[in-house]
Amino acid sequence: MSMIQKTKKYLIGVGLGVVIGIPIGMNIGKDKPIFSNPFAERNITGQIKDKAKDALSDTKKALREKLQD
Repeated sequence: MSMIQKTKKYLIGVGLGVVIGIPIGMNIGKDKPIFSNPFAERNITGQIKDKAKDALSDTKKALREKLQD
């Protein structure tokens, strides 16, 4: 195998890794499922509700722990 063929294979592998890796990384950063559409419109109200529910459950948990002490 010549050096040119090895370089082509390497560059194709890097290119595919970038094409596949960037959208997956975007989804991970946005707390979305890995293989969902990273360019889809985000539902802000749903996101706010989810964050509020998480904060409420964390607060309940902390209060219950303090009351048990």
